[in-house]
Amino acid sequence: MNLRNVAIIAHVDHGKTTMVDALLAQSGLFRANEATTERVMDSGDQERERGITILAKCTSIQWNGKAGETRINIIDTPGHADFGGEVERILGMVDGCVLLVDAEEGVMPQTKFVLTKALKMGLRPILCINKVDRAHADPDRVLNETFDLFAALGATDEQLDFPVIYASGRSGWATLDLAQPSDNLHPLYDLIVEHVPAPEAQARVNEPFKILNVLIESDPFLGRLLTGRIHSGKAVPGMAIKALSRDGKTIEQGRITKVLAFRGLKRQPIDEGVEAGDIVAIAGMSKATVADTLCALEVNEALDALPIDPPTISMTVGVNDSPLAGREGDKVQSRVIRDRLLKEAEANVAIRITQTPDSDAYEVAGRGELQLGVLIENMRREGFELSISRPRVVYQTGENGERMEPIEDVVIDVDDEFSGVVIEKLSARKAELTDMGPSGAGKTRIQLKCPSRSLIGYQGEFLTDTRGSGVLNRVFSHYEPHKGAIEGRLKGVLVSNSDGDTAAFALWNLEDRGVMFVGAGEKTYQGMIIGENSRSDDLDVNPIKGKQLTNVRASGKDEAVRLTPPRKMSLEQAIAYIEEDELVEVTPKSIRLRKEVLNPSFRKKRVRAD
Repeated sequence: MNLRNVAIIAHVDHGKTTMVDALLAQSGLFRANEATTERVMDSGDQERERGITILAKCTSIQWNGKAGETRINIIDTPGHADFGGEVERILGMVDGCVLLVDAEEGVMPQTKFVLTKALKMGLRPILCINKVDRAHADPDRVLNETFDLFAALGATDEQLDFPVIYASGRSGWATLDLAQPSDNLHPLYDLIVEHVPAPEAQARVNEPFKILNVLIESDPFLGRLLTGRIHSGKAVPGMAIKALSRDGKTIEQGRITKVLAFRGLKRQPIDEGVEAGDIVAIAGMSKATVADTLCALEVNEALDALPIDPPTISMTVGVNDSPLAGREGDKVQSRVIRDRLLKEAEANVAIRITQTPDSDAYEVAGRGELQLGVLIENMRREGFELSISRPRVVYQTGENGERMEPIEDVVIDVDDEFSGVVIEKLSARKAELTDMGPSGAGKTRIQLKCPSRSLIGYQGEFLTDTRGSGVLNRVFSHYEPHKGAIEGRLKGVLVSNSDGDTAAFALWNLEDRGVMFVGAGEKTYQGMIIGENSRSDDLDVNPIKGKQLTNVRASGKDEAVRLTPPRKMSLEQAIAYIEEDELVEVTPKSIRLRKEVLNPSFRKKRVRAD
């Protein structure tokens, strides 16, 4: 049987997972009466809730087309820039890729990122212009934009000669020529089989066994599962193997207890062994991790692991030391938090964990606020209580000893009337405008080079300025010399000066001071942030003060207390909102904002000292 390994890569929301859904549905994988769900590859709770792909996942289909029976291993990848580490890892497992580009939006920052990685690895992409049935689709413009991007990224002549196919993943059809309509995805199956080469590893089937670990996960029955593409030889259950680190040192020796191959959506145990070129998961090792090589005992050289781009954003994660600590979560000790963070860093190579001078806190570095927010949300759901600092950019030192900061490519689509305020705000944050023009349907596309630190906390302000209609896309570009100070949050906060339950009467009287973050009857403590001040300074207030009751009757009726609904923040919004002297308290049930130093007298001393 023929074998093809292919990855689906694209910018966020350009239709990768929906396209994989359609490919699976038309491959005959499901029974006619079998219940299926939308975005079947997005199996995680957060993936379904957020509507994005977070982890790269593999599936396999069998296709009997022009070239005969072929098994196609398809890897669905994340589209968000924060999860680019997943894309970098899995591209080493495939021999070709399908680059999806939205027929209306065209080339976006993450399109450039994933295509750069694919071209660097020597892959020959297939261009799939998706969503051609949209009202404002312009496939000819998108094709020209994409060709220009290939040329700008230094594609070889062979890579520039890419095939183009037009599709609608949601409607489930693809065609090589828009003048010839189609009602199925058969042309895409055949194009993958024809254009993507068979794995070179198939010629090394008689050599000693080798496989490079790319993904790691834990199974309650099988233990550690290590996934990768077999580089040479054959994986057979019971076979003696060893694990080598990147520098060729032996980590451990053991036996393969199970070989699991992807067959449809499920991994099935294969008893007779799997040959070179196929993507498999191997159980039986307890210490080997991502980027290690599993191999036969006679092998002494490790396979080369691809370098991963460095993290650009970091935050401090520590124990929750607020007066309400330990009431909602059961995992509160620094030792338990450290073990969980190290376990995450082992499986996710784009995250880096380092110990801070404070023994109860750890610095977690990643690609962006969303990636770190997903990690914190997972830990919160597992029962952890944490305190989180404001995100900081990860600086580097230049050749001349100067401080270098990460710069991002930013593409913004906004209604024409809001373009002025967006450019004004970002220019004040040291952004440089590189291109601007109409993108159709009354919208303007703005392209900028922007320091990463200037985008921390900007998303909420951006949505307010554009009345929720703007779309901001960003991806790491390069490092440049430090741009100087950038103005932070313009407004101060309202800080509680008492412990207890908030009173409706007190909050009603405080509404003139600013916007509340808490409602009546909620737990509060000294140093907790309960609202945003309408002025630029912080203000200590008493949110638990009740109305004084007397036995003297008033001539008029008492006023009814009607509170404005409080502004409730998501985890990412809270992390982006806080300043350097503030923390986010995260528990399984609550997200609270607080000052790092709770006692107001100590806070004032620290300000004077600074």
